[in-house]
Amino acid sequence: MRQVVGLGLGLLALVIVISAVIGALAISRLNDSRRTVLERLEPAANAALRLENALVDQETGVRGWILSGDPSFHESYTQARSEEDRAYAALERLLPNSADGDRLRADLVEVGARARAWRMGYAEPAFADRPGIAAVPDQGRGLFDAVRARTSVQQADLGDERAAARHELSRDATMLTATLIVVAVLFAGLLIAIAVFFRRTVTSPLEHLGEQVRRVTEGEYDHALTGHGPAEIAALAQDVNSMRDRILEELHSTEAARALIDEQAEDLRRSNAELEQFAYVASHDLQEPLRKVASFCQLLEKRYQGQLDERADQYIAFAVDGAKRMQTLINDLLAFSRVGRLDSELGDVDLRESLERALHALAAAREESGAKITADPLPTVPGDAVLLGQLVQNVVGNAIKFRTGETPRVHVGARWDGEQWEFACVDNGIGIEPQYADRIFVIFQRLHPKDAYGGTGIGLAMCKKIVEYHGGRIWLDTEVTAGTTIRWTLPGPPPASDEAAHQGP
Repeated sequence: MRQVVGLGLGLLALVIVISAVIGALAISRLNDSRRTVLERLEPAANAALRLENALVDQETGVRGWILSGDPSFHESYTQARSEEDRAYAALERLLPNSADGDRLRADLVEVGARARAWRMGYAEPAFADRPGIAAVPDQGRGLFDAVRARTSVQQADLGDERAAARHELSRDATMLTATLIVVAVLFAGLLIAIAVFFRRTVTSPLEHLGEQVRRVTEGEYDHALTGHGPAEIAALAQDVNSMRDRILEELHSTEAARALIDEQAEDLRRSNAELEQFAYVASHDLQEPLRKVASFCQLLEKRYQGQLDERADQYIAFAVDGAKRMQTLINDLLAFSRVGRLDSELGDVDLRESLERALHALAAAREESGAKITADPLPTVPGDAVLLGQLVQNVVGNAIKFRTGETPRVHVGARWDGEQWEFACVDNGIGIEPQYADRIFVIFQRLHPKDAYGGTGIGLAMCKKIVEYHGGRIWLDTEVTAGTTIRWTLPGPPPASDEAAHQGP
């Protein structure tokens, strides 16, 4: 393709150079002819006319002097003589240096010679005699007629030369016009030829390749591409063909992966159905016998308390406690499995109201521990009111539960970080080591024995599931060493003022 383009541009440049040279030569000849006509022959004709008028004025002055002797005729003669000299000088300068110019110069010399003969033979002697002396008019008329005859010849030769120069000027102008027309036609023909050449060698092969590529893009992936024309287009077709082969391989791999994903999705749907069935069993079938075990153990404890030995009372207490813990664990597990799976009613949730409901549910723990709960103004965010209420209740409940010997102090903060809301629950409790920052959000993961702190180990795992269900994230702030700080984010509308955006710890 580079050779094709180079050849086309080379021919175009050659035509431009040749056209410029021919046009410059034609314009140069036209300018030479124009200068010959306008700057030499036309002024020379005017100078010859002035010369003839000057000679006529001299003859008039001599005749008037002879007839009247008036000095003004002599002065007129003198002025005409000066005008004659100027006309001679102009003609000497303007006449061209050529064969025709030699003929015109010969005419000028002859006119000058006859004018001098007239002056020497008639005009000068007439002015030398005193007025009134009889002159020989026929002699003066004959000499001046010879001058007139030669000036007529000079005017005729100048006229012929001017006509020939004008003809040459017209011919050069016609030649220039014809040259420009030929150059324009040649240039247009070359452009058309280059366009046709590029059409056949470049554009058509590219269109052919493009049509094949469109067939592939429309779904005919098995269609092999072929290219013709310059080597670059053929190489491009080969590269596109290689890309098509790779895409075809990846498509087959993608289809296989999609089939595997569909199969796994079907397995997941089946597994979810089984989990739902398990949840149903856990909430109905398992709860009933567990309630019977717990109730009969409580009856044994109530009726035979003190009638059996101490070890029997202890065994009955262990059975009652185990049944109660099993009920709590099943209920928590059932609640955890339902997060994000059931059809929830989403809407605008006022987190301040959620906090108040959580504090009401935690009234017994607050009264027992004497906990002090404070909070920033909390925003309204989109979500499930029940789930967000559980979130707030769990983080605040953990802050009250995992306390030291001093009075628990819990603060719930909120701030706008420019894109979403960030919340924090800060307490002065026992704290969490940084190495357990991820473990605490895993279901059933406990950091303490169940007899030291109650619970099933599901609370923070449920909080993580609720936050992620609402499009946020939750983490332990490991930079805070005093107490525990749990942070989480939730999407929502920005605050109405900058004051609310900078609240929270």
